[in-house]
Amino acid sequence: MANQILLGKRVLITHADAFMGPVLCEVFARHGATVTPSTDPLLSAGAPGAIVGAAGHIDILVANLAMPAPTTAATEVSEDEWEDTFAALVHPLPRLFRAVLPAMLERRSGKILVMGSAAALRGIKRTSTYAAARGAQLAYVQAVGVEVAPHNVQVNAIAQNFVDNPTYFPPDVQSNPKFQERLKREVPLGRLVGAEEDAEFAAYLCSEPAGCFVGQVFPVCGGWVQR
Repeated sequence: MANQILLGKRVLITHADAFMGPVLCEVFARHGATVTPSTDPLLSAGAPGAIVGAAGHIDILVANLAMPAPTTAATEVSEDEWEDTFAALVHPLPRLFRAVLPAMLERRSGKILVMGSAAALRGIKRTSTYAAARGAQLAYVQAVGVEVAPHNVQVNAIAQNFVDNPTYFPPDVQSNPKFQERLKREVPLGRLVGAEEDAEFAAYLCSEPAGCFVGQVFPVCGGWVQR
């Protein structure tokens, strides 16, 4: 049996059917949490508040937000691409935070973890829109994290890349010999970070022993950012 470091905690996980959502739900439940998975795309202004209200008491919010990453050259990015990317990845965050933080601040207890991307930490060609949105996520986490820390609420983020997940590294991508060559060339680890490795770290960051982290961004990318 897994160490139940989240026993008794009520957790809301967004985009639970994409990116890291499925494995997060599995691992958090294994650690004793009561998990409320939401598959709402959170594109309307009222959706985040609605899912938070329906979930009731929330000890931990895992803001797992995903969309297929655009690969448009910077000079060709359309207004629609920019707006759609920020609508999916950025705009839900303040709406979710405004919905969960008041109760957490009143209780002086709570954790929020954003599942972000290391694309915001290292330049990648033809990812300007996606990287900008993921960068906005991390900046928001850092700012809110230091604001709410005195109230014993911790807000942090995982900035990941080359982590096994169905949204960005589906089986057909992983089986491509060119991708395997790229993996060995660019990632010091020499392989994808396992989905459960990432989710276990996320569970730790949401546990009581991890109460000292404030507005921090943790790269999980097999050393890719350090190259």
